[in-house]
Amino acid sequence: MKLLACNSNIPLAQSMADYLGVKLTNASVKRFADQEVFVEINENVRGEDVFVIQSTSYPANDHIMELLVCLDALKRASARRVTAVIPYFGYARQDRKMGSRTPITAKLVANVITASGANRVLTVDLHAGQIQGFFDIPLDHLYAAPVIITDIKKHYTKPENIMIVSPDVGGVVRARTIANRIGADLAIVDKRREKAGHSEVMNIIGDVSGRDCILFDDIVDSAGTLCNAAAALMEAGASSVAAYVTHGVLSGKAIERVESSVLTSLVISDTIMTTDEVKAAKNIRVLSVAPLLGEAIKRISEETSVSSLFD
Repeated sequence: MKLLACNSNIPLAQSMADYLGVKLTNASVKRFADQEVFVEINENVRGEDVFVIQSTSYPANDHIMELLVCLDALKRASARRVTAVIPYFGYARQDRKMGSRTPITAKLVANVITASGANRVLTVDLHAGQIQGFFDIPLDHLYAAPVIITDIKKHYTKPENIMIVSPDVGGVVRARTIANRIGADLAIVDKRREKAGHSEVMNIIGDVSGRDCILFDDIVDSAGTLCNAAAALMEAGASSVAAYVTHGVLSGKAIERVESSVLTSLVISDTIMTTDEVKAAKNIRVLSVAPLLGEAIKRISEETSVSSLFD
């Protein structure tokens, strides 16, 4: 087994290597003067089982290109099997045609990853489950739920008072999974989105009076939806509102928005590299999914069950 880290999230890759007790593969992933991506594998990988670690987060196009070039380099270096480990799969929100003459970019990205030489893919909390079907190679879909549930049980001493809340109708299945695992009730925020990046909270489905509400979602980008939902829950009588989100995209003024919101805490994972601004935020915490990904990599390499991680 060999782990090769591209540039999007080296701290996570190093944590995964530490978990597995291996060293990261010696490789150069850099740019020419005109910003063309150049990759050179500096050690023998012939016949090896190689895992390429790269989140396709901002800048998404650069990071996708780094991943594709690495995959091609490994294929041409005669690696036995190459697995693209993509903790955060960019373009996942473009999983269907949103209108006339629009692309399905998630499918396009799946196609180019496969064409570049990946034999399988490992990812965490896809925005839409159907993206698994966009790949014509095996895909292992991990869930951050076990990591999140452990943290919730650690920080909430009265589980009977917890209310898991989906910030929109589309996330109900995801939120219900968490609610069932910890024995909590479920509420839903019904909202109307007028245009991308803007949302208007309409009403709360469920009685949240006096409850410790936990919003649960897969992606927080501008944080507008999350902060509006938190404010609506407090207006509906919730005693406190926190949020757990797998992928902390946090673009634009998202961090400032979270810090000035009613959220007691926003807990994200390290699928996207943690910035200094996130570390300095007073109400944002980061959980590591390195052990989860490391264990999945170990099981894939040993050809044992990955799904049993969630039993």
